[in-house]
Amino acid sequence: MQIMNKKTIILTCLSVLALAGNAQKITTDNETIDCGKVVYNQPATVNFELKNKGGSKLVIKDVRTSCGCTTVDYPRTPVEGGESFTVSATYDARQLGHFFKQVAIYSNASDEPMYLTMTGVVVEKIIDFSGEYPYKLGDVLVDKNEIEFDDVNSGDMPMQKIHIMNNSTKTVTPVIMHLPAYLKANISPTRIAPGHSGEAIITLLSKKLRNFGLSQTTVYLGMFPGDKVGQNKEIGVSAVLLPGFSDLTDFQRLNAPKLQLSSESLDIHLEGKKKKTVTLILQNVGKDMLDIQEVQMFTVGLQLQLNKRHLAPGEEGRLKITVKDEIKSARTKPRILMITNDPDHAKVVININVD
Repeated sequence: MQIMNKKTIILTCLSVLALAGNAQKITTDNETIDCGKVVYNQPATVNFELKNKGGSKLVIKDVRTSCGCTTVDYPRTPVEGGESFTVSATYDARQLGHFFKQVAIYSNASDEPMYLTMTGVVVEKIIDFSGEYPYKLGDVLVDKNEIEFDDVNSGDMPMQKIHIMNNSTKTVTPVIMHLPAYLKANISPTRIAPGHSGEAIITLLSKKLRNFGLSQTTVYLGMFPGDKVGQNKEIGVSAVLLPGFSDLTDFQRLNAPKLQLSSESLDIHLEGKKKKTVTLILQNVGKDMLDIQEVQMFTVGLQLQLNKRHLAPGEEGRLKITVKDEIKSARTKPRILMITNDPDHAKVVININVD
C-alpha cells in the first residue's frame, strides 16, 4: 500500500511538471517603449511585440490602461503556443510634457497582470538637431564618438547627449553596450525609423567612481539588443573626478600647498624622429606638503616619469615627458592630467601639440 502511494505521488508530481512545461508564458524584448518627442494633439502609437512561449493556448482576458487617454488593440482570439502577437497602445498626446502610460494585460498565463509601458514627451513643435553627423557607428550616423565628463565632484550626475541619425533602410533599436557600473544610458526614442533621428543620453554616476583623477572606458552603440561589439561602434568615455576642498577654512587655504609649473602647454616638433623627450619643472610655492596624487595620460603615445610625488614647501620636482610618433594617430587631443592637494590646482591639464 505504501509503495502504491509513493508511485501515485511521483506520477502526480510528474503530471504537474508536464503541465508547467506546457503552460502559457508571455515574453517580450521590450516591456517599455520610449516614443521620444511627440507633437501636441497628434496621437502616438507603439507596437509591443510579444510571444506565447508556452505550449498551450494563451487567452487574453482583459487589458486595462492607466488612464482614458490611452487606447489598446490586442488579440481577441487565443494565441497558440510558440506564436507571436502584437499589442498596440495609442496615447492621445493632449497634454504637454512627459508622459508615462501603462497597459496591464490579464491572461490565463498568470494570476498577476503583465505591464507594458510607453513613455515620451509631448511638445508643441519638434525641433530637429541642427548640427552635423560626422561619425558613422554601425548603421547610423552620430554627432560625436567621444564623451568627456570634466571637473566632476563626488555626488554629481552630469549628462551628455549623442545625437543619432538613422540613414539606413531599416528601423533600428539602438542600445549602449558594455556600460561600467558608473555609467547609465537611455536612448530616445526606443525605435528609430529610416531617415529619423534620436538621442542617447549618457549619465555619469560619480559616486561609483573608485579613484580621483581620470577614468576611461569604451562603450558600444549596438543597433539592437544583443548586437555584436566592434571597433566601428566604439564610443570613448572619460571622466575626471576631483578631490573636494569645499570644507576648507580660510586659514587652511592660506597655508595650503601651491603648485607652480614651468609650463602647462608643450609644442613638440618630432621632425621625423620616432620620439622626443622634454622635462617640466614642478615647484611647491605654498606652505604645506604638496602631494601629486595622480599623473595620467588621456591618449596613447606618451610616456611619463615623475621623480617626486611629495614636495615640501620650496622643493622642486621633474616630470619627464616622452612623446612618441604614434601619438599622431590618437583619437583625442593629447593631454596629461595631474591631480594634487593644492585646492587652487586640484586638476592640472598639460596640453601637448605635436607636429
